[in-house]
Amino acid sequence: MRLPALQTTDDVDAAIVGLPFDTGVSFRVGARFGPEAIRSASVLLRPYHSTLDVDIFEHLSVVDYGDAPVAPGFIEDSYDRITRYLEPIHAAGVVPIALGGDHSIVLAELRAAAQVHGPLALVLFDSHPDTWDRYFGHPYFHGTPFRRAVEEDLLDTGRSAMIGLRGALYERADWEQARALGFELIPASELHQTGIAGVPERVRQRAGDHPVFLSFDIDFLDPAYAPGTGTPEVGGFSTWQAQELLRGLAGLNLVAADVVEVLPAYDLTGITASAGANMAWEILALLAWRRKHNPKVA
Repeated sequence: MRLPALQTTDDVDAAIVGLPFDTGVSFRVGARFGPEAIRSASVLLRPYHSTLDVDIFEHLSVVDYGDAPVAPGFIEDSYDRITRYLEPIHAAGVVPIALGGDHSIVLAELRAAAQVHGPLALVLFDSHPDTWDRYFGHPYFHGTPFRRAVEEDLLDTGRSAMIGLRGALYERADWEQARALGFELIPASELHQTGIAGVPERVRQRAGDHPVFLSFDIDFLDPAYAPGTGTPEVGGFSTWQAQELLRGLAGLNLVAADVVEVLPAYDLTGITASAGANMAWEILALLAWRRKHNPKVA
């Protein structure tokens, strides 16, 4: 959005942060180039959100904080680097909106956020619950972050929801283990059958006014709308449906968010990066809406 490129938290409400790491994947690589692609696509965005009736920059001061200095190929080192990069942002009361990067990076994001806010409510838009224990025999990759986060007491699963799950599974336990951890699952089949209208209220009621981390995996969208992603799953959602779901979350106490798994090399049209930029814009609008209607909120 042509935001000022400043690594400062002075008089800042929200910060766009790039997390260009993608060696925590099981299939396609290339999400390290997602932040740049999303930023490039975002030049078409404008500040006024007509549906929420809010001018983002009338209520928020926003900067592009740059990219965390990750170490490609070294996942645990990169986690430490990302967490250290985000810590001063959270400490200053600024809301980071991260651009990924594969979904493994969310564990590092949650570590930084939980240091300030305690265990967070998670609102996840994703095809997958990412609660496996191990993959290729290793505990850290993009299919395990939320299990690790629960083990590290970073999440309040009783306030958390996973929305849009679908696709072929290895076994029934793939989803059952997420439920056993305490997450509420709202599968894609349920959304398609009953419609999306009541889902935001259901999520808001579950989260209450608890600090929320919103994670949007671009594979929530059907690959017809976002082909440039790491693990595309058919039977997903349109960009309009995603927008409506996000807009319905107005009022949540968002303290951090991300948009992940954009792989520009697998989409030469750029529509996936455009979708990612628009989802980040919707999240900014949610922050602005809360500030507009709760002017005393820090």
